[in-house]
Parts: sequence; C-alpha cells; structure tokens
Amino acid sequence: MENTMASAKRYSDSDLEQFKQVILNKMKIAREELTDLSASLQSSNPNGTDDTSGAYATLEDGAATLDKESIHQLAGRQQKFLQQLEAALTRIENKTYGICRTTGELIQKERLLAVPHTTQSMAAKLRQN
Repeated sequence: MENTMASAKRYSDSDLEQFKQVILNKMKIAREELTDLSASLQSSNPNGTDDTSGAYATLEDGAATLDKESIHQLAGRQQKFLQQLEAALTRIENKTYGICRTTGELIQKERLLAVPHTTQSMAAKLRQN
C-alpha cells in the first residue's frame, strides 16, 4: 500500500515522455494554424470591393473588418494555447506535470491526454465553477 501511494505522487518518466509527445504534436498543429491565421490577416480582401457600388463596398468592408477581428481573436487564443503548452513542457521537465494545482493529487491520465495543458483535475475544475 505504501509503495502505491509513493508512486501516485507523480507520473513515471515513461508516462511523462508520452505526455511530452502529445504536447509536442499539439504544438506543431497549433503553430501551423497560427501561421495560417497570420497569413490570412496579412492578405488583402480576396473578394475586393473596388468594382462594386458604394453601398455594397461598405457592406463588404464591414464584413472584412469583422472577419479580421475574428481572426485576431483566434490568433490570440492560439498564442495563449501555445504558451500553456510550453508551460506544460516545463512542468514535464520539472517532473511536476499532471499534479493538480488545487488538490495536489494526480490528474487522470485520460484528462491529460485530452487536455494536456490542464493544471487541474476534473473534480477541482468542477468545484471551481
């Protein structure tokens, strides 16, 4: 019983390596998506409003502005997600990854595989709400 308790204080090195690979894969995808978002922000309006009447041009410009605002928000979320994944990698290196910051207990492996940047167990997260 005591040995089980001692091993439950942190994930094994092989588990941490598995989590690291999941995180690195998610980071690769997130960086690609951020690059795509950044590229779409820098491109001009592909529909163009130069050859349309004034009223339609105004509507098109408004829609383009709304699109750019949405893309900015998505890019911001993606940057935050990447920062959270970087922090998770740091916790792996420190061997503190997977420990709930609220309860100090191990976060379920399934949760970490689904949400690798989480710092709380489901029980702690639900109590928070």
